[in-house]
Amino acid sequence: MKTLVIVAHPNLEQSKVNRTWMNRLQQEENISVHNLYAHYPTFEIDVEKEQQLLLEHDRIILQFPFYWYSSPALLKQWQDWVLTYGWAYGSRGTKLRGKELMLVISTGGPETAYQAGGYNHFSMSELIKPFQATANLTGMRFLPSFTKHGVRLLTIEHIRESAEELVRHLKNNY
Repeated sequence: MKTLVIVAHPNLEQSKVNRTWMNRLQQEENISVHNLYAHYPTFEIDVEKEQQLLLEHDRIILQFPFYWYSSPALLKQWQDWVLTYGWAYGSRGTKLRGKELMLVISTGGPETAYQAGGYNHFSMSELIKPFQATANLTGMRFLPSFTKHGVRLLTIEHIRESAEELVRHLKNNY
């Protein structure tokens, strides 16, 4: 199975967690890592190139920090531009049907903040429903997400451990 990891972090050089995850995933066989902000610093997305990347892979992973209960702006634009009617969805939009979609998310807040009654009032499962709806609309199977909370407080050792946890998570969901 070929996996495409789409990394969407606007300040990747400053992100110890997402940068470590990306670097670790680049070491795995059958995983292609695609850094959106490195390829499109001006937000001018090459739609055909992105659609071709999706066609070449069986599993699509969106890796990003959780910003305002969603993804960073470039990933949202990528969804708007790349997942088009007639290609990704609609009566003739079947190009992603049968593929898998997984989210890899980092949050600054603790896990307790992301639950009913917590600081944010909603669970991560509830907050990521739009991504699950996207998977449903495009005919992809939505896999269990990998989420690491409280990343601002992690030590370098915990960050490295989280990268290994991520690799295990990917392998356990094949």
